[in-house]
Amino acid sequence: MSVENVVPSQDLAGETPIWIPEEQAVYWIDMGGPRIHRYDPATGDANEWKLDVPITALARRSKGQWILATKTGLYFWDQEENKTEFIVDPEAGNADVRFNDGSIDPRGRFLIGTLNDQDLNAPDGSLYRLDPDLGIHKLDTGYAVANGIGFSPDGGTLYLTDMFNSRILAYDYDLEAGAVSGRRVFVDVPEDAGWPDGLIVDQEGFIWSAHWNGWRVTRYDPDGKIEREVKLPAANVTCMAFGGRDLNVLYITTAWFLLSDEDRAAQSQAGDLFRIETDVTGRLEPEFAG
Repeated sequence: MSVENVVPSQDLAGETPIWIPEEQAVYWIDMGGPRIHRYDPATGDANEWKLDVPITALARRSKGQWILATKTGLYFWDQEENKTEFIVDPEAGNADVRFNDGSIDPRGRFLIGTLNDQDLNAPDGSLYRLDPDLGIHKLDTGYAVANGIGFSPDGGTLYLTDMFNSRILAYDYDLEAGAVSGRRVFVDVPEDAGWPDGLIVDQEGFIWSAHWNGWRVTRYDPDGKIEREVKLPAANVTCMAFGGRDLNVLYITTAWFLLSDEDRAAQSQAGDLFRIETDVTGRLEPEFAG
């Protein structure tokens, strides 16, 4: 599979790409902007919005517009007006802990992880669930940076990246209650593969994981065995989303954050948006029901 650079966005930390089928376009964020990008592959047009909050993740709402995870809590975003509306921040009393990545469950709830911004190895990360009525609940804790989150096609398994413990966890997920149980290690990531970052699950139930400082994306089968690896021309690979009319085009975000001047010169494409045409069918991200 050939890797194509489609938008030279030069993001400090590109994250959470999302394919919007009605627009046939992909959105993603730059945590360092902070900004939100949009790319139309049919026309090649690329647009961006500068935000007033330090965004870390992006998801759609069923009522239109968007929901954001940020370093200062959860917000709604009105794209047309480019305005944000605060929802809640359960970590407001803890200056070191902030939200990171998130994903919508099959029932339209927003699951979001946290991390200790001052000590990434501290086991202070937690998993929260925001319900459509905007009630928020802590589901589990003890992660060294809670990162990418995804669900099996039947919704019965939740995968969560425990980044600086170099592993992906799996849970039994109660779709009706939005509760987790049966915490277990799905896969341990070896040191020479970098740290696991963003995560998605395709139509076959295989798990795709981006590798920070690993130069790659890995596809695991449901038993945790490596099915394939895709190499990128950037060390810090952050997240992925399937797009295209047949949902077989993998869009991949990257970052140049923490690269030395020498490394950045050698990785001139770090921070750009890439894509790969695959033989795999992806799944659309659900929408937040609130």
